[in-house]
Amino acid sequence: LKSTPAALAHAVLFAARLIRMAVPPTCIGVIGAGHVGGSTAVMIAMKCPSTRVLVYDSNPRQIAAWNSDTPPIYEPGLKTVVEKSRNNNLFFVNDMARVIREAELIFVAVNTPIKTAGIGAGEAPDVRFWEVNARHIASLADSPKVVVERSTVPVRTSGIMAKILRPPCAKVRHEVISNPAFFSAGTAMIDLASPESTLIGHAKTEAGRAAAAALISVYTQWIPLDKIRTSDVWSTELAKLTANAFLAQRISSINAISALCEVTEADVTEVSRAIGTDSRIGPKFLKAGLGFGGACYPTHLRNLVYLCRHFDLPEVAEYWLGVLKMNEWQRERFTEHIVRTLFNTVAGKKIAILGFAYKKDTADIRDTPARAVCRRLIDEGAELAIYDPRVPRTHIEAALGVGAGMHDVSKGDAPPESPGVERAREMAAADASAAFPPPSAKLSIEQDPYMACAGAHALVVLTEWDEFKALEYVRIHAMMKRPCFVFDGRCLLDHDRLRAIGFQVYSIGKALPLDPTAGASADWSRRQSLPDIRKLAVPGPLDY
Repeated sequence: LKSTPAALAHAVLFAARLIRMAVPPTCIGVIGAGHVGGSTAVMIAMKCPSTRVLVYDSNPRQIAAWNSDTPPIYEPGLKTVVEKSRNNNLFFVNDMARVIREAELIFVAVNTPIKTAGIGAGEAPDVRFWEVNARHIASLADSPKVVVERSTVPVRTSGIMAKILRPPCAKVRHEVISNPAFFSAGTAMIDLASPESTLIGHAKTEAGRAAAAALISVYTQWIPLDKIRTSDVWSTELAKLTANAFLAQRISSINAISALCEVTEADVTEVSRAIGTDSRIGPKFLKAGLGFGGACYPTHLRNLVYLCRHFDLPEVAEYWLGVLKMNEWQRERFTEHIVRTLFNTVAGKKIAILGFAYKKDTADIRDTPARAVCRRLIDEGAELAIYDPRVPRTHIEAALGVGAGMHDVSKGDAPPESPGVERAREMAAADASAAFPPPSAKLSIEQDPYMACAGAHALVVLTEWDEFKALEYVRIHAMMKRPCFVFDGRCLLDHDRLRAIGFQVYSIGKALPLDPTAGASADWSRRQSLPDIRKLAVPGPLDY
């Protein structure tokens, strides 16, 4: 600034404003009580005890669950923190107007699903929930607010919100900043308590810098200032999308190599260890398996593909689409190997499924690889017995289409449903049966892993839960039909120990060992059992 009295006065006023904004807000609002919004609210309440945190969700059942003894999401350590903070400085409420009017800083953490119809269906993001909530804030807020994009959003979403959150759409001008969540499901509490970095994107204006200062004043109560980085809004939005794309790319890359390992008798675990020691590459996200799932990577990759096509970058779009195709192909070839190994048919055979969540330490089943594998086995006529230590029975039923053609479902020890819900399921099943003949497959969801394995022709590991490594496999071997097959989709188990017990083991990225009793034909037989990776196609909606 020039050294004029007016300029100096302006600078003093701006500095004073920043100082005022740097005082931590007395009340913070969170709109969206899902995994991102709920976890963020819980951590802020724990680390900022002098700040009230109000959390709202459009689904009253979600709020009721947060106020119960069982939070609606599972994260190690989360329940304990909720119980300490709830009704002290953390409040889950059904009153949106209260949250907007009382909060000085409002986190928005709502879904950005893929459009299922219209322009860009299957790839384009559906931003309707962001617009709806921006309009709610504009109509209900009487004083200026700092609105924080917390969920991952398409580039320039903040521009849409900013237009709505300023006059004439709003009563007063509100400032929009971006602060994407970089934590992972299963380690959210650790990641939030001690993040590697925190990124804040803001407009390069006085108001934008003041809004960023308000959020920084919250985070510096437990995060070192040198771990808080600021940037412009557009770069921040794209950085989060790019981070997820790069992580997904690494997973697809090692899975591509896993297929090569199987046909060349290399071990993908050894390959991963070798390249992971290279400091240019590093060891993270190099474990071969069934591919990525959850709400982030598949959705954000499709968003990126759409974005590239929108800006006429078809080569870039095809590059990222290849990451998605590899992810789908990995699940497909794993399932085909199960069918081929079980003498080319699984019809009428019981198969034990261990794990349904898309990764360990979470109950999230959105785009879980387990769904694709199970649906394919069901289509082949298999009888599935599924065990997962955290995923509710009703969620597995919904994912596999119970009530839309499935039948003979064992409810285990789950609590009874209300008459209304039960009647609705019966009506849905009746309607589906009238349109489609019921399949021969049967589904049971067990509360005990040993019950799932009893009488099974094969055991399939689809989630890397630690407890699966500690199961009594001698006992399981005695309960299963002969020959006993294990298909390890997560490279989780001790394969040498399992083979010593008597199991025939297949694991992604590892060559099948020779049977010393089978003679010279064993190598030929093993090679014949391997799928032809050149002929497997990716079916379904990914064939754009």
